[in-house]
Amino acid sequence: MDPEELRGRAAALREMMQSCRLCPRDCGVDRLGGEVGVCGVGVKPIVSSYGPHFGEETPLVGRGGSGTIFLANCNLKCIFCQNYEISHLSGGRPVTPEALADTMLGLARKGCHNINWVTPTHQVPMLVEATRIAISGGLRLPIVYNCGGYESLDALRLLDGIVDIYMPDAKYGDNGAGQQLSGVTDYWDRCREALSEMHQQVGDLETDSDGIASRGLLVRHLVLPEDMAGTETVMEFLASLSPDTYVNVMAQYRPEYRAREVAAISRPITSAEFRRAIETAVEAGLSRLDQRWALP
Repeated sequence: MDPEELRGRAAALREMMQSCRLCPRDCGVDRLGGEVGVCGVGVKPIVSSYGPHFGEETPLVGRGGSGTIFLANCNLKCIFCQNYEISHLSGGRPVTPEALADTMLGLARKGCHNINWVTPTHQVPMLVEATRIAISGGLRLPIVYNCGGYESLDALRLLDGIVDIYMPDAKYGDNGAGQQLSGVTDYWDRCREALSEMHQQVGDLETDSDGIASRGLLVRHLVLPEDMAGTETVMEFLASLSPDTYVNVMAQYRPEYRAREVAAISRPITSAEFRRAIETAVEAGLSRLDQRWALP
């Protein structure tokens, strides 16, 4: 995308921070004026860590790894978060967009296959500005938007043509679980809208001759004990988007952070629960399943 177009998109996203509506929480705080909402982030991007990552989905990793930038804080408050030190406890440091651009270029020089924004929703204006600077400096890698699935349609539409690969979570198939476990009342409603918009923008996941993703939608679904994630509803919806939707059905749930406060998720999942989740995906008509995770 032309740098001037990127400048305009970054400015439009930044304007959304004035009475913040970057995510469906619509906190309405003036982040440009120094206020912070639920996410706890102001005007500067906050980065926890970055580097080539080899634990991501197969189409992102290849030989050079995914160029992950772990951003601090989050617009969701999942009580089972496995990265809560980063997402809940502000584990990171503020940086400038210029420094963030240098980080992206450094990851490209290391041979990473993409630039992977991890938990970008609440920091996306700064990320787009940093990307503009990085592209002017020669960045040519696909951008991965690695998010929790609770997204603003207005913000997503401003990312059309900027993000190459959307990698959202589809955490729950009903709003009640989202309220109980992530602190939002409308998770599934907003997630469905967001996934539809993402698929409309980039389509099904495309890979090159080496199996490396270049564009498209890749969805994560973490299997929870007692089917708290509503797997059948999620898989049926993903299949309705496209039977070629690439899905990572994930088995690595463990009760972290405050998960033991809810009896249903106070234990790891069983092998039977995970097998059933895979069967459910196949029965829904999905066949592009990432198979990296071993059965527990």
